[in-house]
Parts: sequence; C-alpha cells; structure tokens
Amino acid sequence: MAIRCALVDRVRCSSRSSPPSPATMHSNKAERWRYKPAGHMIPLPVSSSLSPKPRSTPVEPFSSCHERYPGAPIKQLMDLLFLPASFFPANLAAKPCLLVPRASHKLPPESAATRLPSPVVRRPLDPSSLGQPPPATPTPSISAVPPRAPLNPAKPSAVNPLSPKLWLSSKLSPPPPPPPLPPSPVEAFAPESNVEEPPSVASDPGSTAEASEFRVKGKIFVGNLPKWIRKNEIAEFFRQFGPLKKVELIRDHDDPERNVGYCFLLYGGPTAEDSAARAVEFDGVEFHGRVLTVRLDDGGQVRARKEEKARWVAGTNGREYRSKWHEERGNASVRFMKVLDTKPEDWQAVVSAFDKIPKPSLGDYRLMVKYYARRGDKHHARATFESMRARGIEPDERIFTSLVHAYAVARDMRGALSCVDEMKTDGTELTVATYSILIAGFAKVNAAESADNFFIEAKQKLASLNAIIYSNIIYAHCQSGNMARAEVLVREMEEQGIDAPINIYHTMMDGYTNIRDEKKSLIVFERLKECGFAPSVISYGCLINLYIKIGKVSKALEVSRTMELSGIKHNHKTYSMLINGFIRLNDFANAFSIFEEMLKSGLKPDVVLYNNIVCAFSKMGNTDRAIQIVHEMQKGKHRPSTRTFLPIIDAFAAAGEMKRALEIFELMRRSGCVPTVEVYNVLIHGLVQKHKMEKAVEVIDKMSLAGIKPSKHTYTTIMQGYATDGDIGKAFEYFTKIKEAGLELDVFIYEALLKACCKSGRMQSALAVTREMSAQKIARNTFVYNILIDGWARRGDVWEADDLMQQMKQDGVPPDIHTYTSLINACCKAGHMPRASKVIEEMAAAGVKPNIKTYTTLIRGWARASLPEKAIESFEEMKLAGLKPDRAAYHCLVTSLLSRATVAEDYICSGILRVCKEMVENDLTVDLDTAIHWSKCLRKIERTGGELTEALQRTFPPSWTSHETPETSD
Repeated sequence: MAIRCALVDRVRCSSRSSPPSPATMHSNKAERWRYKPAGHMIPLPVSSSLSPKPRSTPVEPFSSCHERYPGAPIKQLMDLLFLPASFFPANLAAKPCLLVPRASHKLPPESAATRLPSPVVRRPLDPSSLGQPPPATPTPSISAVPPRAPLNPAKPSAVNPLSPKLWLSSKLSPPPPPPPLPPSPVEAFAPESNVEEPPSVASDPGSTAEASEFRVKGKIFVGNLPKWIRKNEIAEFFRQFGPLKKVELIRDHDDPERNVGYCFLLYGGPTAEDSAARAVEFDGVEFHGRVLTVRLDDGGQVRARKEEKARWVAGTNGREYRSKWHEERGNASVRFMKVLDTKPEDWQAVVSAFDKIPKPSLGDYRLMVKYYARRGDKHHARATFESMRARGIEPDERIFTSLVHAYAVARDMRGALSCVDEMKTDGTELTVATYSILIAGFAKVNAAESADNFFIEAKQKLASLNAIIYSNIIYAHCQSGNMARAEVLVREMEEQGIDAPINIYHTMMDGYTNIRDEKKSLIVFERLKECGFAPSVISYGCLINLYIKIGKVSKALEVSRTMELSGIKHNHKTYSMLINGFIRLNDFANAFSIFEEMLKSGLKPDVVLYNNIVCAFSKMGNTDRAIQIVHEMQKGKHRPSTRTFLPIIDAFAAAGEMKRALEIFELMRRSGCVPTVEVYNVLIHGLVQKHKMEKAVEVIDKMSLAGIKPSKHTYTTIMQGYATDGDIGKAFEYFTKIKEAGLELDVFIYEALLKACCKSGRMQSALAVTREMSAQKIARNTFVYNILIDGWARRGDVWEADDLMQQMKQDGVPPDIHTYTSLINACCKAGHMPRASKVIEEMAAAGVKPNIKTYTTLIRGWARASLPEKAIESFEEMKLAGLKPDRAAYHCLVTSLLSRATVAEDYICSGILRVCKEMVENDLTVDLDTAIHWSKCLRKIERTGGELTEALQRTFPPSWTSHETPETSD
C-alpha cells in the first residue's frame, strides 16, 4: 500500500511539473521508447502533437499499465501514462496526415513551400469547372508549422469528400451526395508483437547497381504502415505526388483483413519517375501515427522471378530429387514449361511435351488446362481435367477457373455455368479471377444482365475487387449501350480507391461511340490526357471510329492527322476504319487512296482490310476485280470468310445475275466457309426480285437441311415475293410458319401481308390484318397507311382513301409523297379530278413537292376525264418544276392526246408533234405494244399517212419496220 501511494504521489507531481523541452524530446535520435509485452521496444515519432496540451483523456490506472507491461521500469511506465491526448486512437484517426520530414533530410536553399507538394490532387475534379484551371490552393511551408503548436483535428468540409477520388466519373455525371462520416476506430494504440519484416533493400553498392536494371520505373516501397490501413487511404495520400497506376498492399496470411505493414506503389504516366522521386523525398513522414519508410524499388522481386524462370527454362532449377524417377519427371515437367514459353503456337509440340511427363502433377495439369483455355478449346480442356480427376488429383480453384475460362473463350456460357456448379458442389469457393472470367464471357455474348448478377454476387462474397473485374463489367454494359450503369460502376471503382487503367477509358469511349454520344466521348478523351496517360493508337482509333459511325469522315481525317503529328503511326484497324468510312459514302477513290497509302507505309493487308476492298469493288459493280482480290487473299495465306463472299453474292443478286451469284456461293463452300443465314437471305432476295419463287423456296429447304433455321427476314422476303405476285394464300401460309417458329412479329411482316391483301383486292382481309396489328400493339407507320390507301385507290374508292388520310393525320403519322400520290390515283380512278387538284394544293401547303410519278398519275387522270388540255398543262408544270419526263409520262400524254385528236382542235396535233420531237431528242422509244396501239389511233386520223404518222413513227422501236399491222375496218 505504501509503494502504491508513493507511485500515485509521483504521478501527481509529474502531472504538475512543466512539460519537457523540445531539446529533451528530440534527444536520442528524436525517439521515445516504450515496452512491448514481449520486451521489444518500438520508437514513438516526434511530431508537433507532442507539445503541451490540456489533458482531455483520463489517465489510465497504473495497475492496468503494470498488468499490460509486466517487468517494465516504473519511469518508462510513467512516460507512457503521460502521453498527450493527441496520441490516442480516437484522435489519431481523425487527424490529417502532416508531412514533416525527418531531421536527417536537409532542405534545399529554396523555400520549403516549393518542396512540399500540395495535399490537393493535381487533377481537375470539379464537373462544374470543365475547361477551367483548378483553383490555386495555398501550400503551407514547413517553416510555417510551429514546433509546439497543437495539430487541430480536421473540420468536416461542406463539399463532397468523395470528389477528389472521382477522376473520370466527375466529368461524366455529378457525384452522389456525401456519405456519412465513418466512426472513429476504437482499436487501442497498442504495440503489435507479430510485425512481419519488410523486404530488405540492398545496401551493397555493387548489388544495388546490379539490381538497377531490374528496377521498375515509378515503383516505390512504403514500410511501417498501420495494419488496419486500406488501399484507398494509401492511394489518396500518395496521389499528391503523381497519378498512381497500382497499389500492391501485402495482406497477412493469417488474417487477410489486415496487412503485413508494407506495400508497393507504382506511378503511371510520362512523369512516373519524377513522381516516385518526389514521394521518396518524404521518407519519414508521419502517417496515421506511424513514421513511414519510403524508398525506391530495388528490383529484387523482378530479379528473383526472372532468375527462377531462367532456371526453369534451362532445366537447372537446383532441385534435389528423391529418386531417378522423380528426377526424370521433374525434367520432363521443366521441358513442358519450356515448350509453353517458347512455342505456344505449336500445339502439337505442347501436347507431346505434356504426354511425355510420366505422372503429371496438379501444376502440370493446371498449365495444360490453362493452355487449352487460351485457345478456346473447351473439349480438350475438359478431357484434361477429367484425366486429372481419374488419377486421383483433386482440383483446386485455379484449375477450375481455367476450365471456366476455356468455356468462356469458346462463348459457351452454359458450359461455364455448369463448371461453376461443379465448383460449388466440390466446396471450392469462386475467386475474383473466376468471377472476372464469367463477367467477361457474358460480356462477349452481349448478356449484360447475367454479367451484372455475377458482379453483385462477387461484391457480396469477396472482401475486395480489383480493376480487372471492374473493367469487364464496365465493358459488358458499354457493349449493351447501358452507359448510365457504366458511369455508376466507374464512380464506384474510383470510390473504392481503384485507379482506372487506360483500357477503361478506351472502353468508355467505345461505349459512347455505340450510342453516338460525341460530347461524352471527347470528355473521356480529354480526361485521359489530364490523368497523365499518353493517348495511344487505340485512343485515337476510338475517336476515328466515332466520327466514321456518325458520318463525319472529315473529322476522322483530322483526328488521323493529329495522331500522325503526335508521332503515332496507323495500324490495320485505323486504316480499315477510314476505308470503311469512305465506302459508306460511296467515295471509292479516297478509299483506294488510303489503301495505297497503307501499302506504302509497309503494312500488309489483313483479312479485315481485304474484306473492305472486296466490298468496295462489289459496290462499284466491278465484281471481276473483287473476285481477283479473293484469289490474292488465298495466295497470301489469308483465309476468306463468309463476310468476304457476301458482298460479291449481293452484287450479282442485285444485278439479276443469279447464275453467277450461285457460282460464288459454291466457291465459298469449297473455300471452307459455312454459309450463314445472311448469305441465304441474299440469294432468296435475288430470286424473289426475279419472280422465281419456286427456286427461292428450294433455298429455304436447303437451309433447313444444313441445320440453319430461317430468320424473320427470310420469311418476310418470301412473303413480299408472294405479295408482289398477288398470291395471298402463300403469304398467309408463311405468316403462319413465322408464328409456329416462335419468331417475334414486327411491322415489316405485317406490311408484306397487307401488300398481298391489297394487291389481290382483298381489302376486308387487309382490315382484319390491321386489327391484329392493334392487338399486338404494333403501331402503323407511313408505309402501312400508304399500302392501305393504295389498295383503296386500286378499287377507285376515294372516300375510304380520304378517311385513311384523315386518320393518318390524327395518329400523328406525317403523309409523304407516296401517300399523296396514292390518294391522287384514287381520285383519278374515280374520275373525281377536282379532288385531285385539291390534293395538289394540300401537298404544296405541307411542303411536299410532287415527283414524276405524281404528275404522271395526274396526266393519266386528265386523259381519262377526256381533258387533254389539262393533261398538257400538267405536263408543262412538271417541266417547269425541273423534273425530266420519263417514258411513262410521255406515254400517258401522247395516248390521251391521240384519243381526242379526231374531234379536237389544232393545238392537240401541235402538242403531239412537240412531244414526239422531245422524245426523239431524248432518245426515247416506246415498246412494240404501245406502237401498235398508237398506229391504230393514227389510222383513224390519217388513213394515208401524214405529218403525225411520220412524227410518231420516229418514236417506234426498230422492230416496228418488220412488223405488219393487220388492216382494221371502220
């Protein structure tokens, strides 16, 4: 009891005594020591927080200190009891990190403020300050910090605390509201007994020089970290020196939630080396109560890995084998790994080396399955996996992941999911690599929803995610066009402290290209440069692809020139994009010019470029040259694909040369290309245009025999062919087949069916089809209304046609030139010419100009109404409108004038002479049937021939001279 009272009195006396002077505190290398339970001592860093401060934390009872540190001297226990309140964990967690270098670091002559980097991240982050320089932040100098002034805790800021982390997403969308402040850690600031020693740095100058060649530029080592620290906190602190590319925080083996006390940081961008040098200058900085050790990477890790790999390749790994058999198996395994490293393209050599291993181990099977996975050979990967199990070797999560990868590369996601079920059955947990491969596989098959489900599952089951899995899920949503979800994922990734690699910037640019969003794509490109990344050929290629897709080829050329001025050369993809852009504009001269420029640069065409050139020649109509390019591809050992032959077949089908189209189809099959449904659709469309419906049906039968299911477009083309012929029965037959096949009905299918009904005059059936469209919630478009109005016009029912026109306007569907022409045709067939004239006035009021077909229909209507003077007037109006009459317009006008020439005035004869003269000047002749009809009309006017007969006979075909017209009696 007496001893305890004496100790208490000593504590009280010490509390009333004056605080230690700074000189005393900085003695003994500026460190204070206290005991750990095991008797070890750790240094307590000296900082400005050691200045006298009113005690705000109750003093720990002496008995608890004595129990926690048995055997410690009383003086050092007293020192421990008198630590100021700033050293307690609750205050340390809320304190900002103070950059105070050690006393051993000498400052240069310039002011310390120039040496101390600003704690604000150097990238502009505020979305509202786009295009403006960031506000200047005053940087306090080291000398401005009083040595005895207490460090006040940081006050909560009114701005969003997450905004300095949102590098990319802050430009794309506004940041979310700030989350609540995290609770202060209650972990006691107690010494830790199981501190793992960080990797040592070579002190020998010779070894340092030898390791310098293995050192990674921009990589630093950071030691003496708190074990509870997170990657995002480390990244946020060290980003002030430059853009961080990677943070490697080494986790504890026993407790993955904690680290071992050190990490490696890798800076990116062109200033990576300078950023690392600036970070190393602050070796000894206080960070969450710890004095950090910051040094440049010595290259020890890379050197050890290369030496180990070299031993494996050379086969001299220095292993001691238990027997001769074990040595032979080890040597065979080494030879197998050597073949994998040196000859990965020679699959026969790889398989032979694997088969020579007497008894492969789990590592050998893992490498073999991984090799098959990269090739997408799911069958051999599965066979190797089952062979391993047959030998009694239990699979681990790595080989399961490789098997899932094999199915994902082969785009067989059902097989990949079966492997996942097998993993769960065996009790093997899915790793972050497994989830990443699954998400990438679903992204390739455009199943973003399934990819998102696995990503959510990974977030729930895994402690942390990496940049790869975020890249894959962002790619999945960019491919599906869901850029809002992609922006949310980018923000989430950056909030987790994961720096966005450059491929995510490219993925976002490609996603905005898919939705034709030029503004945001340019924002991402500028953000890429602001974050320290140098634009590559892929970056510029994304912009070129954007402008090609939106039709701004001139902008694409400007980006191309900017890329060349930056010293970046074109590759096959950029050249292919430019060529494809000019082909879309039918500018074949510039397309071939770029192709020649590519050849001059030394690049040899690949399959994609050859396909574009074949497409260009096919669109020009030079199919022979396109076939020659195909032969050049085969000579250059480039295998033509279905895409190579498709434009040639399409060109022949469009020209009506179906025989040659079928010849190219057979050439494609002999070249090893499997015909797709698109190729069959092109053949069917060509046969339908030639009205060869029986052969078109035969092509469909060949599709079924080849195991290719006809698509919706296939059936629609057949229905359009039968609709043109007016065969409504066959059209409804294939309409039923579409329903039986479970294909989705669309407006194009109903258009073909309506066309068949109207062509055959079955208007009641057409109305029934429109009612079914309404039941299927398929809206009528302009083409549907045009077909219905034309159907009523064929019957001369101007009232029904007029009602449809009014209903069309009520539904908000704007009439076009075909709608007005069909309504005029209905009026002309009904003999209601005043209504036809009124429709012309409505067209002018709506801003729709009549075309040649409109005037021809009007001329035919006036001819039927026996008003040839009105027909001549409409003909003159057509020429005044800048339209050149065609053969049909001349035919209608001359026929109407001849029908009234026997009872009309002289102006009709003069009109016939003038029209015939224009036809001769334009080299227009009529067909033989029209010539016979006109000759019969002439005999009623001039029995022995005359001026009209001579003028009209100049427009007759050459075969008219050998044709004998029969005599007609009055």
